[in-house]
Amino acid sequence: MEVKPTPTVGALIVNKEGKILLIRSYKWLNGKYSVPGGHIEPYERIEEAIKREVKEEVGLDVEVKELLLIQQVINPKEFYDKKRHFIFFDFLCFSKNDEVKIDNREIQDFIWVKPEEALNYDLEEYTRNLINKYLRYLKGERNTELV
Repeated sequence: MEVKPTPTVGALIVNKEGKILLIRSYKWLNGKYSVPGGHIEPYERIEEAIKREVKEEVGLDVEVKELLLIQQVINPKEFYDKKRHFIFFDFLCFSKNDEVKIDNREIQDFIWVKPEEALNYDLEEYTRNLINKYLRYLKGERNTELV
């Protein structure tokens, strides 16, 4: 099987209290926390992919604010399928409410946490990168990074 890069979106969702949403999915091994997201469908705009994935996975409507981080993910060791090549486009999003309804297919659990406390949780490495970027963003750093 030929492995091709897969463009994927991730949503760092912030609620009205300033907390961020972390989710658990069987796709990330050992119960590691991540953020909602998924594949961009053919002919789908990135912003629409984020809104669709978030709605499907956690039942939230979000406002897509801005691109925070682009991550090159090749053979991720913490992902259930190790032979993958993703390009993660991770966006800052704001939720219009915080009434999460997990899909119970891909997402098994969730928590809302303060951004500065999120790094104390067992995160998969790409979510850790994203949260570190968001913490720098909160301190005034506004440039998009490529990792």
